Amino acid sequence: MTHSPNRTDSPNRTGGAPRSLAVVGGGVIGLTCALAALDAGRRVHVYDAGADGRAAWVAAGMLGSLGEGHPGEDELLRLSVASVRRWPDLVARLGDPAVLAAVDSLFVAASSADAEHLATLAEFVWARQPRADDDLRRVDLAEIRRLEPTLSSRMHSGFLAVGEGAVDNRRLLARLRDAVVAGGGQIVQERVADLADVDAEDVLVAAGLGTRALLPEVELHAAKGEILRLHRTRWSVPGPERVVRARMHGRSVYLVPRRDGIVVGATQYEPYEEQSVAPEVGGVADLLADATELMPGIRTYELAEAGAGLRPCTADGLPIIRRIDERVVVASGHGRNGILLAPYTADAAMAVLDGAATDHDQVATSTGGAQR
Repeated sequence: MTHSPNRTDSPNRTGGAPRSLAVVGGGVIGLTCALAALDAGRRVHVYDAGADGRAAWVAAGMLGSLGEGHPGEDELLRLSVASVRRWPDLVARLGDPAVLAAVDSLFVAASSADAEHLATLAEFVWARQPRADDDLRRVDLAEIRRLEPTLSSRMHSGFLAVGEGAVDNRRLLARLRDAVVAGGGQIVQERVADLADVDAEDVLVAAGLGTRALLPEVELHAAKGEILRLHRTRWSVPGPERVVRARMHGRSVYLVPRRDGIVVGATQYEPYEEQSVAPEVGGVADLLADATELMPGIRTYELAEAGAGLRPCTADGLPIIRRIDERVVVASGHGRNGILLAPYTADAAMAVLDGAATDHDQVATSTGGAQR
C-alpha cells in the first residue's frame, strides 16, 4: 500500500516488541486498516461482529471523484482524489485484479436540465482538481451509444471519466480477509461490548454505526440505501463495460458491471427506524423504473437481490479518523464513501496510531469524534 508522507512505519514507539492492535470491525474499513497495520509490523486481531448490517455488503464499490464531487464538499473531494490514487496499490497488494469491476465511468443525462446538473459537477471538479482533457471530457449521444450500445437512444449528453472505475464489493471483502489471515492477522468472530475487555495495547474502532455503542461521544447517524443485484441469463443483452452514472429527470441511478450481471443503485435517505434494513417498495420501484429507462434491455435480467444497508454518516460528510484517548483511535462515519476512502483511511489511521498525526490539521476528519 502507499503510505502517507506523514506516517512513520515503525509500530514500536518505545522500541520494544511489535505493538498489538485490536481492530473492532470486520468491514472494508476495518480490514483495510488491519492489513496496513500488519504490513507495518504490528500484531493484529480483528473482531468481526458478522455481516448483518455491514454497509460494504450492500454497495456498488464505485471509485471516483466526479461522482462524489459536489459543490460545498471541497474537503471530501480532496480525500476522494487522494484515496483513488491509492487504490491501484491496494488491488496489487490483494493479488486479484478481478477485484476491479470497471476502470472508467460514463456519466449520462436524460434531459438538458440533467445535463446542466452534470456540467455543474464537472466544473466543480475541474476547478479544484485540474486534469488532462482526455481524463474527463464531454460526450454527445452518438458517442454514448458507441461506448455503451445498450443504453437508451433518448439520452441527451454526458461525460466520460477515464480512470474512475469500481470494485466488486463482495469480492473485495473476501480478498481483504484472505490477505489479513495470510499476513499473520487473526479474525475473531465476536461482537465487542466493552473496549475495556479487549486485550491489546492499541485499539482501532472501525465498527460503522456500531461505533456509537462503544464510543458514545462519536456522533453518527444512519442513512439508508437500497441497491438491486441483477443476474444475467443466456438471453440477457450485454451489460455495460463501464460504470454508468445517470441523472434521470432529477433522480440519480447507476449501473455497475459485475461478472454475473449488474448492480443498480442507489437510494439514500434517513430511515424511519434504524432497526429496519428491509428495502422499501418505493425505492425499489424508482430504481427499476430509472434503470429500465436508462437501459431498456435490462428487462432481460433476473432480479436476484433487493438489498438495503445503513451507512454511518457524520453531520459534515467527512469521516472521523482521530484519537479518542491514549489507547483508542476511531475510523468511522464514511457514509456513502466507505469503499472509496478505505486506502486513505488506512494510511490516516496508521499515522494517528503511530503518532505521526496528532491533531485535527494533520488528518482530515469530521468534527464528530471528540477526545475524552
